[in-house]
Amino acid sequence: MGAIPLYHEEIEYPTSDGEPIAETGIHLDVIFELVDALERRYRDVPDVWIQANFFLCYEEGNPRAFVCPDVALTRGIPKGLRDNYLLWQERAPSLIVEATSPSTARDDLGKKKGIYERIGAEEYLLFDPRGESLKPRLQGYRLEGSRYIPIPSEPDGSLLSRTTGLLLRPEGSRLRLTDAATGEPIPWRDEAHRMWEEAEERARRLEEELARLRTQ
Repeated sequence: MGAIPLYHEEIEYPTSDGEPIAETGIHLDVIFELVDALERRYRDVPDVWIQANFFLCYEEGNPRAFVCPDVALTRGIPKGLRDNYLLWQERAPSLIVEATSPSTARDDLGKKKGIYERIGAEEYLLFDPRGESLKPRLQGYRLEGSRYIPIPSEPDGSLLSRTTGLLLRPEGSRLRLTDAATGEPIPWRDEAHRMWEEAEERARRLEEELARLRTQ
């Protein structure tokens, strides 16, 4: 009688839960603006991966062991979309940011913080755009050894992310990112678009002036 082959069922890890990305439109804007600013900063760096609202699975063989960060950045892995983020195939994120709301604050400061600490995420920041759940509205933790320690706030309420070299500072319900080395802020998308329009207008006026001078 021939040997009976062993059957190994392939484990399917989650990719979607059908839940909305964020609590409100304000929280959604914070998430999208963060991703946009980070992607523009690291556009030409091939091994910095950035994603929002994805499934981070942290125990091989256990599809129930997952967490959904609002925004994450990982150094040392290639760019590109992933159905999910399998920690045993990737590496721990360098930076995770949660846009906190009254319905998520307990989880963000409790369960999620514990998981991020355990898996070795280097920095964990929380931002409450409405100031409803966190005081101060921007808080952060940095991994020292295997434990998180609070990141001290600057006098203006900003926090320094060592993993990115960025200062993050609340401005109204938005989060401003500034290059700590140069002091140059990263424009939000609407600011970048306005700057582009102004540059286009200056170029148009210059062309008109040059054309006028050539006809004299």
